Amino acid sequence: MRTHRALVIGGGVIGMCCAYSLARRGIGVTVLERDEIGSGASFGNAGTISPGHPPINRPGRIREAVLQMLNPSSPLYVAPRWDPSLFRWLWAFSRKCTAAHVEACMRVMAPLGREAIDEFGRLVEDEDLDCEYIPGGYYEVCRTPAGAEQARHEVELLREHGYGAVTLTGEALKEREPALAAGTTGGAYFPDAATCHPHRFVLEVAERTRRLGGQLFTGRTVAEIMERGAAVTGVRLADGEVIEADSVVLATGAYSPGLARKLGLDLPIQPGKGYHRDLALDDGGAPNLQVPCVLSESSVFCTPLDGFVRFAGTMEFSGLNHRMRKGRLEQLTKAARQYIDGLGAAEPISEWCGLRPVTSDGLPIIGPVPGRDGLLLATGHGMLGLTLGPITGRIIAEYIQDGAPSVEVRALRPDRF
Repeated sequence: MRTHRALVIGGGVIGMCCAYSLARRGIGVTVLERDEIGSGASFGNAGTISPGHPPINRPGRIREAVLQMLNPSSPLYVAPRWDPSLFRWLWAFSRKCTAAHVEACMRVMAPLGREAIDEFGRLVEDEDLDCEYIPGGYYEVCRTPAGAEQARHEVELLREHGYGAVTLTGEALKEREPALAAGTTGGAYFPDAATCHPHRFVLEVAERTRRLGGQLFTGRTVAEIMERGAAVTGVRLADGEVIEADSVVLATGAYSPGLARKLGLDLPIQPGKGYHRDLALDDGGAPNLQVPCVLSESSVFCTPLDGFVRFAGTMEFSGLNHRMRKGRLEQLTKAARQYIDGLGAAEPISEWCGLRPVTSDGLPIIGPVPGRDGLLLATGHGMLGLTLGPITGRIIAEYIQDGAPSVEVRALRPDRF
């Protein structure tokens, strides 16, 4: 019997984790990446592995969005433009901003989050990945009573679903992170989380995939997913080359709707642009933070990495582009100066933006497409791509090899829309 052949379209964290899991199970796998491995959203995200948190669709989110959306310096920014697809997405998003939807999501994402952090840790340990993986959680830092109240509510929600989150006073936070500025009112600690260097993680997983026999091709743009009857047969590249396969996994993040549309699939995904600024650890750069933290009111993550601190965040809906808005970058460090002492004015060692695939219901899309034998989707992870990478890879491999995953993910299947 011949080896099962699988094609993974996309070489980011989701695509590489799918390829690794397939290769580890002895399935012949080929990755097709239009750019370089890990060059998209996986390259410069905050590096936070944060399981179990509720979706971005929450009660009050629409009012908050309306107040912020036209302010270029706010955590959320919607660039003014005529875009019917965005309007449809916002309408669908708004209908899911209910307490009932949050609870329904938590019933799925809380247990999946526990599986995700365990799977992540096992992968790092089993493959001895050199990616600065540090378990031990992260802290949320609040400077207003409203922020502290929101943190308290999230802690309660996570504790109801079996996580060890706790609220902290401003004094307790200052003890754990001396660099915090005066005025911290309180916050929270999420011990179930972890951090790592996201780009190095993807490159390490790619190398392990190669060792297991997987083939990785960069600079190969897929123009079309090929079909014969109700079955997927492979892909056609932009240069006309056809590559056959028994299974095709679409894992191209914010670019997934384009290929899916050619198959008549309408994926409710919008590209949510995030930014980072990296400041070196020196007198004119960043202070030597002891712990990773998120600055609550500004939604900026501060992640200590090897020799620098990454300030990452914001959510910008401006279409499928990589235009860097200077004001969005400046907002990262401007916000950080309100929370952290000792932040200098040195030039950043890196500035970056990337596109995260955000679904209208806040949940990823993982699983086979009904009526198209051999086609699976692994996309729409929003800000949880790194967190859910290894578990998504396992789920996709189990679908292909066993016909069903070992965890409950029916709520994430593509046919829910």
